[in-house]
Amino acid sequence: MSKRVVITGIGAVTPIGNGLEKFWEGIKSGKCGVDEITSFDTSDFSVKLAAEVKDFNPKDYMDRKEAKRMDRFCQFAMASSKMAVEDSQLDIERINQEKFGVIIGSGVGGIETIENQMERLLTKGPGKVSPFFIPMLISNMASGLVAIKYQAKGINMAVVTACASGANAIGESYRKIQSGQCDLMLTGGAEASVTPATVAGFSAMTALCSATDKNRASIPFDKDRSGFVMGEGSGMLLLEEYDHAVNRGAKIYGEIAGYGATCDAYHITSPEPNGLGAKGSMEMAIKEAGISNNDVDYINAHGTSTPYNDKFETLAIKNLFGDEAYNIPVSSTKSMTGHLIGGAGAVEAIVSIMAIKDGFIPPTINYKNPDPECDLNYVPNKGIDKEINYVLSNSLGFGGHNTTLLFKKFKG
Repeated sequence: MSKRVVITGIGAVTPIGNGLEKFWEGIKSGKCGVDEITSFDTSDFSVKLAAEVKDFNPKDYMDRKEAKRMDRFCQFAMASSKMAVEDSQLDIERINQEKFGVIIGSGVGGIETIENQMERLLTKGPGKVSPFFIPMLISNMASGLVAIKYQAKGINMAVVTACASGANAIGESYRKIQSGQCDLMLTGGAEASVTPATVAGFSAMTALCSATDKNRASIPFDKDRSGFVMGEGSGMLLLEEYDHAVNRGAKIYGEIAGYGATCDAYHITSPEPNGLGAKGSMEMAIKEAGISNNDVDYINAHGTSTPYNDKFETLAIKNLFGDEAYNIPVSSTKSMTGHLIGGAGAVEAIVSIMAIKDGFIPPTINYKNPDPECDLNYVPNKGIDKEINYVLSNSLGFGGHNTTLLFKKFKG
C-alpha cells in the first residue's frame, strides 16, 4: 500500500519576497516582481526587464567562505533549504539519515559561473580558471551541498527537465516516500539565470518579452502577451511520510495526492498543438489521487506569457474538463514572479499548498485584454477567497516535458 506524503516545511527565495511569509504576502497582494535588470548592463540588449531576487545576502544563510564557492543558484537552494528545515522544526540528530533524501531541479545550473570563467579563460588564460569552476557549475551540486549540510544520506539526485525541473523533483521525491524508500525528502528547484548569455540566448529564439513597461511584460493569457520574463529564485519543501510526521508532532501544511508526467514527443520548444501531453499529465495526477475532475478547485497554470504556451495549455484544460473548465479558476503566478525556469514548479507548488491552507486563489495580475483563444477564468488582477480542497499545478518544459502535481487539504 502506498504511503501518504505530507508537507511539513517550506522555504522560498523569490523576486517578490524571501521567506514563506513575505513571499505569500506578495502573492496575496498581487505584487509585481518584474523590474529593470540590475545584474548586468543591458545597453546592447533588446530585453531590459527581469524578475530578480531582491535583498538577498548569502551570508544570512551560510558561511561567507562557503558562499564564495557556490554559484548563485546553489546559494538560493541552500537558503531556501535552511528555511524549510527550520520551518519544519526537524531535529536532524533524531532521524534515520539513511532514509532522508534530497532531489533538487535546475534547468541550467551554474550558468553565471560558466560565463564568468569563460571570460577569464579567454582574457587571462587557462591558468586563471578557478579550481571551483566545475563544482560550481554542475547542476547536481545544489542537491549535493544541501545533503552535506543536513547529513541526508538517502537518495540524492538532480532533475533537469527545463521549466518542469522543480515540479519533477517534487514528484520524484513524493514517489520515494510513497514507496517506503525514504521517510523524508528535501526537494524543490533553484535557478539563477538572469545573466547576459541566458538572456541573449532566449532573446535570440524570441522567447522573451522585450516590453519596457514592467506592468505589461509578464502578462499570461492576455491578448498582448509576447514572451516570458526571466526570473530567478528557489522553492524548497520538506516532504514527510505521514506517520513519521504525526509521530514527531510536526505541523502539516497539506498533502501531495497525485503526480503526472508525460512527454509531447513533438518539438524541442513548441508544445503539442492540441495540448495532449499536458492533458495527459493532469489526467494522471487526478486518477492517482482517486478524485473526479469535478473535485479540482483551482489550477495553478504554467502560464508563461508566451503565445503558444498559454493557448495550448488553455486547450489542454478544456480538452480534459470540457464545459466544466469554465467553472475552474485558473491563474498564473508568473505574472508576479516571472519565469523561474527550473525553480518555477517548486515555487508554484508552494503557491498551491498555501492556496489550500489559506483558502485563497491567487490572481493573474496585469491582465487587461482578453484573448478569444484563452477564454477561461484566469482570476484577473484580484485574488478570490474560497475554500479549496484540491489544486493542480502544471509545469511544462522545453523538450516536451509535462508535469502536474496534485495537492489536497490535509484532514488527518
